[in-house]
Amino acid sequence: MLLPLSFAALCTPLVKSARQAQPPTNASPRSAFDSLQAGDEREIGGIKMRWCPPGKFMMDSPPNELERRPGENQVEVTLTKGFWMARFEATQGDWRRVMGALPGPLTAELPAGDDYPVGNVNFAEAEAFCQKLTVLARQSNALPPDWEFRLPTEAQWEYACRAGTTTATSFGNQLSSKQANFRGKPYNGAEPGPSLKMAAKVGSYPPNPWGLYDMHGNIYEWCRDWYHNRLPGGTDPDLHDAKATATRSGNGDISRSRRGGCWADEGWPLRSAFRLRFEPERRYDHIGFRVVAVRL
Repeated sequence: MLLPLSFAALCTPLVKSARQAQPPTNASPRSAFDSLQAGDEREIGGIKMRWCPPGKFMMDSPPNELERRPGENQVEVTLTKGFWMARFEATQGDWRRVMGALPGPLTAELPAGDDYPVGNVNFAEAEAFCQKLTVLARQSNALPPDWEFRLPTEAQWEYACRAGTTTATSFGNQLSSKQANFRGKPYNGAEPGPSLKMAAKVGSYPPNPWGLYDMHGNIYEWCRDWYHNRLPGGTDPDLHDAKATATRSGNGDISRSRRGGCWADEGWPLRSAFRLRFEPERRYDHIGFRVVAVRL
């Protein structure tokens, strides 16, 4: 059983991963709160987290990827700082512990339960959760003052989802609903599996190589970026404040990004590279989020 640890106790990794990432040459100096190996696990502020080290990767899909969509322009990205990502999507239990009452109604497809993901949450509410969790974790000395919880950038999300892989999903170039929660039509000829047609308890399906669960399917996850049709690539891309250049829809709306696919999708939108936009004030039962802890 993992127990909450203080900042001082967090200087020693607890769990090692079989897959490591090579840090880029311009990686930021390590802090005492960093870990060493991809997939190391710690509990921070009551959230079980996995370490995602600094690294370089090709973001979005190559031209020959099956079901590739517009907006998936492949770019090279360098992340100079490692970060902690929640092992699971934020759950209803997490939300009640930090915020109190759930942000939106439950549905037949989003059952009640502390181990089910929180859905029907808009972008501002997801960010408010991160801010409140930061305050609580700092007060309990679980989080240093130069770190905070936030939503991941698209680059951080995809880097963690891929977990060192270069295939269409972190499980390879096929995807079965035995591996992730989606509507059941498999991706690229994979073996058919069950179709729940509803959210599952977090962690019900196999994790990716860095020990992160439900990066493919279950519910969509908000990212902190304003949606842009073309990804910038480069070093530590972060479009949280790039509202002025965000891509507008036909009716002039701008959107935040969401990733991962959901229980209502077929297999192809669960690819690591798939991107989708959504107006930040809106909410649906198939949209939730996952937190990261980052150094400021």
